Amino acid sequence: MNNFIYENKTKVYFGKGGIKEYLGCLLKNHRTVMLAYGGGSIKKNGVYDEIVGILNGAEKTVVEFSGIMPNPTYAKVQEGAKLARENNVDFILAVGGGSVIDCCKIVSAQAKTDGDIWENELVKKEFPTEFIPMGAVVTVSGTGSEMNAGAVITNESKKIKCGLFGAQADFAFLDPNYTMSVPFEQVISGAFDTLSHAMETYFGKPSKNNLSDDINEAVMRGVIKNMRVLLTDHNNYNARSELMWASSMAENGILKIGKITDFQAHQIEHQLGAYTDCNHGKGLAVIHPVLYRHIYKDGLEKFARFAKNVWGIYDRDSEEETALAGINALRNFIKEMGMPTSFSQMGIPEDTDYKAIANSTNITAGCCKKLTADEIFDILKECV
Repeated sequence: MNNFIYENKTKVYFGKGGIKEYLGCLLKNHRTVMLAYGGGSIKKNGVYDEIVGILNGAEKTVVEFSGIMPNPTYAKVQEGAKLARENNVDFILAVGGGSVIDCCKIVSAQAKTDGDIWENELVKKEFPTEFIPMGAVVTVSGTGSEMNAGAVITNESKKIKCGLFGAQADFAFLDPNYTMSVPFEQVISGAFDTLSHAMETYFGKPSKNNLSDDINEAVMRGVIKNMRVLLTDHNNYNARSELMWASSMAENGILKIGKITDFQAHQIEHQLGAYTDCNHGKGLAVIHPVLYRHIYKDGLEKFARFAKNVWGIYDRDSEEETALAGINALRNFIKEMGMPTSFSQMGIPEDTDYKAIANSTNITAGCCKKLTADEIFDILKECV
């Protein structure tokens, strides 16, 4: 295992009723709270009224920042940062899924940063050191954004969707009941994003046996099992709670301890999203099996282990057959969950400029091999 330092500052309040019991106390040293959320679903399911009631009862000044989109844009970040500065916001409460939380992380940093944070981080390699404190109330699980400082933001003018670093939540409320009103298609998409995070880390280096991968296999098996439970029992509380915690586990750093990973499928999907604004989880579902068919020979032993320990495949004659059977099991699972297996099923236009997407994808070392732009283009075309 590689050397590592591990710390996670986010305090998690997991389960039913945590908001009512703890939120007011957690905000006692803050006066002006930015309440950030997306398209308004929290007003329909009662979460908004519950939180506003607590904030008003604690005599907080509430500044609303709404309309955060599924793929948050850099323009939206700047809008939020401006709002935070103008109203002297001293705490940000992000209520929603990963998109809302990601947007708020960068709002928190940009509001305290001189200059353009995109240019600072991606060009000058200067990272923020001051933030408006923030917390998260997760209503849509899958991204695990509540327990890390990374954020995925789309810069529409540059046609780039990529990661930035911002604030990390001081606390996060994970109440599975809050996910019950989320459209089921979105629940499954989010759960697959969790599985994707786990797979992307698992196939990172080193590929030999290590504790992080042992834990990862348990997380992946749990996600698969509980997605299947929800397929027949949409509101099963235990399955939703397991998936909610798996989401955090996949991105709180535990599975990455001693590992090096580059998230190849995510890098490709991010650029696909930058050009098409497609659903993230669905895009990953299409890309993963195709990507793995292109690279499995360079990581044959690990792909065979994935087939055995995650999918329970032990009866093949060779390591290569076992590895391919695991990739097929993944693709069949995606179909079983009702997720797309091609871009056309996602409604992505036929004339999408896949060459531009491939050329603009951030090509890194790769979990098994480093993909060229031409190889990424081939993968994208195979996904159509």
